[in-house]
Amino acid sequence: MAGHSHWAGIKRKKEITDQKRGKLFSKLLAAISAAARTESNPNFNLRLRTAIIKAKELMVPQENIDRAIKRASEDGKNLEDLLFEAYGPGGAAILIFAISDNKNRTVQEIKLILKEGGGKWAESGSVQWLFEPSSDTISEWKAKFPIEIASEEKGKLQHLIEELEDNDNVQKIYTNSIN
Repeated sequence: MAGHSHWAGIKRKKEITDQKRGKLFSKLLAAISAAARTESNPNFNLRLRTAIIKAKELMVPQENIDRAIKRASEDGKNLEDLLFEAYGPGGAAILIFAISDNKNRTVQEIKLILKEGGGKWAESGSVQWLFEPSSDTISEWKAKFPIEIASEEKGKLQHLIEELEDNDNVQKIYTNSIN
């Protein structure tokens, strides 16, 4: 009956949940650090205030938020906001927003994920024109020209997006594919 302990099962489930939560927390805290680079007071920095509100909604401890802001004001100058453009399966346009302390490493990681997932790296400006900022918030984007892709290509695109989201540096992904 080895491995059939009730508590061992709970432990395994908790480990998986904690891993997912930790990854989410690290992405949220990276967004807070990047937003706090210019102004560490959320009353004067809308982007920082929005990131803090989102982190609090997802129950990130206040201590971690404060530490991320402090880190940004001390040495956060090396964090960069990055925008990558790509084409996915079925010709779907993809915008990838990331925050990284090492741009070259992040570019190579994203290129590898795209290559393995059937996507293609696009030059700067070749995809962004297909999107516009959402009217209600500047940090959200929507497709100007949504496209319908074949169902088998949708599966490949969804898998590619999941692989990109698993990268610790990737913050947000937008595509012009109709879901």
